[in-house]
Amino acid sequence: MRCSSSLARVLTMPKRTVLGLALVLCLGLAPPPMALAEAPPEPEAAASAPALWVVRDADSTLYLFGTLHFLRSDTRWRDARIDAALESASELVLEIADVNDTSAVMPLIQAHGLSPERPLSSLLTAGELTSLDTAARSMGQSAAQMDPMRPWLATVILSSAPTIRAGFAPGSGVDLALRATALAGGKTVSGLETPDTQIRMLSGFPEEGQLIGLRRALEAFEAAPVELEALVDAWSRGDIDAINASTVAPMRARSERLYQALLVERNQAWTDQIAARLAGAGTTFIAVGVLHLAGEDSVQRQLEARGIPVERLR
Repeated sequence: MRCSSSLARVLTMPKRTVLGLALVLCLGLAPPPMALAEAPPEPEAAASAPALWVVRDADSTLYLFGTLHFLRSDTRWRDARIDAALESASELVLEIADVNDTSAVMPLIQAHGLSPERPLSSLLTAGELTSLDTAARSMGQSAAQMDPMRPWLATVILSSAPTIRAGFAPGSGVDLALRATALAGGKTVSGLETPDTQIRMLSGFPEEGQLIGLRRALEAFEAAPVELEALVDAWSRGDIDAINASTVAPMRARSERLYQALLVERNQAWTDQIAARLAGAGTTFIAVGVLHLAGEDSVQRQLEARGIPVERLR
C-alpha cells in the first residue's frame, strides 16, 4: 500500500497523543514512536505553576490536573503541589490507561482511516494537493503515499512535522511522566476512555468537516509551533483564561460541532465518572488535557453545576 510508511508512524505512536493534539490543533497530530518515559527525578522548585484543582467530600479526595501531551524536554513543570498530590493518591486516572499499547491500532486504522475508493486526490484541488505534497515531503512522505487516507488521518500525520521540528516531543509530555511516576510508586493506572472510542470519534466527523480540518492543517503548517508555544506558556503559568481565549474559544468559533464532540460531550461523560468516584472513598489523581479544564463547559464548571465544589490549589 502506498501509505504504508505513513501508517507505520500512526500504528506505533502513543494513541493518547492523537486526541491530545487534536485538541491543540483542532483535529490532531501524530508523533513518531516514543518509548515510555522513565520516572523523573525529584523536582527542584519549579518556576512554573500549572493549575491544579481538588474535589473533596468526607471520605474522598480527587485531584484534577490539566496536562499537555507535547513539551520540549527542558520544560520544567513539576512542583511540590503536584508531587504531593500524586504521592497521596492510590490511583492515577488518565484519558487512556496505557498510552503505549499499540495492539489495537492496526485494525482501527484499517477500518476507520483509509478510503482508497475516495482518495485525497479526488477531494482536494490541484493547489491543495501541491501544498499537501510540500508538507508531506518535509516529513519524508509524499502526497501519493497519503492519497488512500481519509482526511482526518492525513491531518493527524501532517500536523506532527512542524511541531516535532520545533523541539516538542510526546516523550516529554506530562501524561507519560505522571504515568511513569505512578507505576514506579506501585499505583494503579486507569483510563477514562479507550483508543477505539477516540479514533471512532475522529473518524466519525462528516467528510466535509474532515476536509475543513485538513485544509486548516495545510494553512497552519508552519504556524503550528507558534500556536503550541503560546499554549505551553499559558499552561505553565496556570493561566486558564488565556488557554480559553487562545485555543478553546477559537476552536468553538471554527466549528461548534468539533467543540461539542471533542470537549463538551467528553467533559460531560468524565464528569459522570468523577461524580461516581466521589461517591466512593480514597484519593485519586486525575490528569486530562488542559483544554478540558478551560472555558465555560470545562469539567470544573460541569461539576459545580451538579453542586460539587471545586477548589483550585495555589
